[in-house]
Amino acid sequence: MSASFRIVFALLAFAFAVPAGAADPPRVLRTLLTTAETSFDPAFASDAPSDTVIAEVFENMLDYDYLARPVKLVPRTLEAIPVSTDGGRTWTCRLKKGIHFTPDPAFGGKPRELTAADYAYTYKRILDPAVKSPWLWLFEGKIEGGDAARAAAKAGKFDYDAPLAGLEVVDRYTLRIRLNAPDLRFLYVLAVPYLGAVAREVVERYGLDIGAHPVGTGAFKLGEYKRSARMVLERNPDFRVETYTPAGPVPASSQAIVAALKGRRLPLLDRVEVNVVEEAQSRVLAFLNGEADVDSLLPTALIEEFLVDGKLKPALAARGISHESSLRPNTYWFYFNMEHPVVGGYEPAKIALRRAIAMAYDVPQAIRVLAKGRAVPAQSLVPPNIAGYDPNWKLNAQAYDPAAARALLDKFGYKDRDGDGYRETPDGKPLVLERWSVPTSAQREADELWKKSLDAIGLRLSIQKDKLPELRKMARNGKIPFASDGWNADYPDAENFMQLLYGPNAGQENQSRFKLAEYDRLYDEARKLPDSPARTALFGRMQSLIVAYAPMRLTQHLIEDHVWHKRVLNYRAHPIRQFSFRYYDVDGPPPTR
Repeated sequence: MSASFRIVFALLAFAFAVPAGAADPPRVLRTLLTTAETSFDPAFASDAPSDTVIAEVFENMLDYDYLARPVKLVPRTLEAIPVSTDGGRTWTCRLKKGIHFTPDPAFGGKPRELTAADYAYTYKRILDPAVKSPWLWLFEGKIEGGDAARAAAKAGKFDYDAPLAGLEVVDRYTLRIRLNAPDLRFLYVLAVPYLGAVAREVVERYGLDIGAHPVGTGAFKLGEYKRSARMVLERNPDFRVETYTPAGPVPASSQAIVAALKGRRLPLLDRVEVNVVEEAQSRVLAFLNGEADVDSLLPTALIEEFLVDGKLKPALAARGISHESSLRPNTYWFYFNMEHPVVGGYEPAKIALRRAIAMAYDVPQAIRVLAKGRAVPAQSLVPPNIAGYDPNWKLNAQAYDPAAARALLDKFGYKDRDGDGYRETPDGKPLVLERWSVPTSAQREADELWKKSLDAIGLRLSIQKDKLPELRKMARNGKIPFASDGWNADYPDAENFMQLLYGPNAGQENQSRFKLAEYDRLYDEARKLPDSPARTALFGRMQSLIVAYAPMRLTQHLIEDHVWHKRVLNYRAHPIRQFSFRYYDVDGPPPTR
């Protein structure tokens, strides 16, 4: 064989081995969640793990710009931000044409375009009593005709086909929303991920199993799924052409990301692999070993593995690991079930018990020991840097003071009558406080601090355990007497936090089941006002009622620490969203240890 023939043969062999125009390797991002999802049914879920999928598969009318700061609402499926012509009571929403749901057997093999009727149906599901949506508070008492439709459904079934004055489908692409009263913050509602458009055909096909079959119009679709363990988001090949242009001012630190995204079709990733790893040590090892590319919330119990004085360790920076910290709008607390026979009630003796427990808990020590200093004490239910927050609010009555706690218990008859070191109730019955928490090492450390705190004032504590999704379900059903929890802002306004104790929200996000007429009256009054000193003053009065009746003890605003490997591009923490996968990219193979 001549030399020239051997060269031609080799070139032909290479051509067949590596076809011309072969696709690039898929862009795959791997990340972690600390707890398992509840459901991918937007009307039913209300937790951050579920939101990881819901916010990417389903699409709201509105969303938040990725990089603009302060945060700014932008259209997602709408042509433009709705404008009300009657002071905030009526909102006319016009959809973009040509948006389609991802293909699904529910559609009979035909393309299915998103229409205004889909949003009307989605919002009606929130109102349907049978769905038991935790997001009812967004619509209850607000949508014209909504309460009447709910009342009629309680005697039978919700009539999805009956006209509803507050959700008028004007034409194929136009939905007119009428409220019972003006609401200047209603546009925020249209950006809450759990109100993303759901197709009626999908709900009717999958029934009770709809939570495992999310079908939306978003940039990703759910691929592989192992409940409570692993979920994989795959690029939606039918997603419309969309690029990124900032809608507002972008900080200098993010300008390079703006340049990197300019003109590029979204999403950039082909696949997002999400694994549930509850134990902090396992999560840290997974990240450091290169088994995960990004961790959007470092476990505080092991923060010293990464940071020194709040800064990333030089050895990790040398490996190409990046770090960003942010005080995302959040508040953490422990709450009491106001309907529980032991810790609930509005009579003075029960208030005294809750306030004593509040004073027995050392928040500065908890921040120092449990949060490793990555938090600031909460002085209000409303976190800093959102509309309606007042930095002058102080919760002195919830300060750490075990001596005052013991004196308060003595005054109201909680005394140790049998000499075993623990107090009984004022009528002499055994007194046991039942606290629920998740079965992780971090929470076991928290349980130890709780036992030490309550032992110091003579109160007996019983610790009960279950996974977080189950605890959330139990809380909504009024089955938990005493537990800790927290809230990340759904939208940047104080109302989003004050609703956590609004009486009608009991059984939804009001885990305390707190029902106080004066608090509810002030909340209703504040909803009518624009952001102003007058509205903030009303929130201040509501804060005073929280202290007075002690349905919860506020603890901290958590500083979130994010880390990612150098192969992750375009990553920035968002104040409202946990992830923004459509904008992320990766470069090169996964890192190795």
